[in-house]
Amino acid sequence: MPRFLIFTLFSFFILSGNAQNMRQSTNLIAKNAQVIKAGSGYIFTEGPSVAPDGRVFFTDQPNDKIDVWSEDGKITTFMQPCGRSNGTYFNKNGELVACADLHNRLIAISMDKQQRILAENFNGKPLNAPNDLWIAPNGGIYMTDPYYHRDYWEPGHKEVQDVRGVYYLNPEGKVMRVIGDYKQPNGLIGTPDGKTLYVSDINDGKIWKYDIQADGILTNKTFFAPEGSDGMTIDNQGNIYLTNKVVSVFNPKGENIARIEVPEQPSNVCVGGKKRNILFITARTSVYTLKMNVKGVSLK
Repeated sequence: MPRFLIFTLFSFFILSGNAQNMRQSTNLIAKNAQVIKAGSGYIFTEGPSVAPDGRVFFTDQPNDKIDVWSEDGKITTFMQPCGRSNGTYFNKNGELVACADLHNRLIAISMDKQQRILAENFNGKPLNAPNDLWIAPNGGIYMTDPYYHRDYWEPGHKEVQDVRGVYYLNPEGKVMRVIGDYKQPNGLIGTPDGKTLYVSDINDGKIWKYDIQADGILTNKTFFAPEGSDGMTIDNQGNIYLTNKVVSVFNPKGENIARIEVPEQPSNVCVGGKKRNILFITARTSVYTLKMNVKGVSLK
């Protein structure tokens, strides 16, 4: 493997703060772990999510397909075409829920590739183009709906929603707008107890934190981090992983405790593998892995 693809543990981090922060940051990563290219030959990888067995499903939207990585190093194609799926997340039924913006829909895909539409409108108008999602423990789904014009849309396609918002699809199937004051919402992730949601306003370069109410409404908007993020994940210590120029890790207090360098600019991230200890990074033409000490969280 070329030397520029392999980084020592010390080259992964730009650490800030005191010695305690440094120890905490170093302990995120398994001893002597290296960023490894797991696959390449894509146009733009995105949307990784962890299946119940630890495999990672991820998308290559320009190629209109979903591939699957397993811990033995194999990558296979799950579905092509896939409705131009972007962000994905597994629900409790084992379906892959996807933001499929060919027709501006949120869909659920079974493992035998049957599809059903979960949402496609708000207030009688089509969504802009669902981009990323997170599923709460009660089954409710939060999704970001920015607007990135796609060349595969029909001529004359226009943005019809009055804001680029964040929506909540409640367990009864009702779509509610829960955020409407962003420049461009993108990545998001919630805590496994279903009490807190983190959302990126990527064009404003900020991450915000919210309290989740019983009805899905968001309250107590609080500034969390001075970075935008394309995709996000969380580990079992409550650390939030952002993807921008690098993979930035923030602890629950909003302190930047690590910056993980990747050969290509990362787009999204999750923690998969059978033991939920493999950081899986989508990054443009390739996907990368890094063995961790911390673990990912699963839908309860």
